[in-house]
Amino acid sequence: MRETPDPVPYVEGVHLQRTDEKAHEIEALAAVLGTPVGLEGLLDNLKWQGRRSRLPAKLLGRAVSEAYTWDDYDQRDTRWWPQGISTSADSSDTEDIAGRRVLVTTWYSHEVDGTNHGSRVTFLDLDTLRYRHVLLVLPTIDKHGLLALKPMKIHAGGIVWAGDWLHIAATKRGFVSARVDDIMRVPGDDEHGDDFGYDGTRVASYGYRYVLPVRFTYKAFTDDGHDQLRYSFMSLDRRSDPPALVAGEYNSGTAPTRLARYQLDPATWQLETGDDGFSRPLEVDDGGVVRMQGAVLAAGRYHVTVSRGPWLPGTIYTGQPGALRPRKFALPMGCEDLTYWPSTDRLWSLTEHPHRRWIVSMKRSFFD
Repeated sequence: MRETPDPVPYVEGVHLQRTDEKAHEIEALAAVLGTPVGLEGLLDNLKWQGRRSRLPAKLLGRAVSEAYTWDDYDQRDTRWWPQGISTSADSSDTEDIAGRRVLVTTWYSHEVDGTNHGSRVTFLDLDTLRYRHVLLVLPTIDKHGLLALKPMKIHAGGIVWAGDWLHIAATKRGFVSARVDDIMRVPGDDEHGDDFGYDGTRVASYGYRYVLPVRFTYKAFTDDGHDQLRYSFMSLDRRSDPPALVAGEYNSGTAPTRLARYQLDPATWQLETGDDGFSRPLEVDDGGVVRMQGAVLAAGRYHVTVSRGPWLPGTIYTGQPGALRPRKFALPMGCEDLTYWPSTDRLWSLTEHPHRRWIVSMKRSFFD
């Protein structure tokens, strides 16, 4: 007789609950903008040109073996700040999208001239280094049954590209999810506009030629007697079966620095949900380090980035929660999120400060 497996030992204290899907709202947006072009349509129309760093990789960090930069405008832009990173190696077992090796990054907007443009994602082809920004938007239906549009204002400190889904960290709010098949082209915009919204006839998107509507939010909740978990960054854990989403929190001083793992359904790439409608973590470890910016599991160990500000090199900690050991001067200043590419055994990260923005690759074996 076949034995029934034991139930998964979920951890109490913090949990997430998915909101209703904005299917109707996204259909209304598509009725205005036309059929979504999806990711492949976007990849066929990449616009901006990245390049290899002019500085030797090792000068950027002891662990760095490859380094790339954005074009001159994105290098110096003070409105948009890079944060999260994931890759087609997270999205697909073949590690590519239609034969392309692709990075996706997140950016959040500072307020400039009284406006905050929210957050965006950027898809970069690793072979050509061409890329395109896509503005994240939140479609709604107002009380009169009419379409309205808002910029998605989140810090976007981390991202997991799982299947067709982008899960994007939203700090105390939890995280938001968008589907790459929903990428839509906005006619007439030139990526330098100042207007945003829908006036009943046309969509304005701060000049962005492409927008991506958010489908739902995983809202964060805390049980009585527990500290709220901040979803500052995220990564994909493929070591487990089924896979899991890793989330961690940036904090300083004596505030908690926890790392949590949530089980994913590999058929849908959404969080597993209990009978009560909540998604609870498989584990929560209160053994992180102060000022964590990103964390990923690779070769059975955590690898954690810690920034030391805009002028000092970054650190990577490795090991298990509660016993993480630092490798100083491993990364450039302002290091952020972290992701892992299994077949090449490489870690990828990025940095945020204007004029000091790099996308970097490291051999994981450097930390053995």
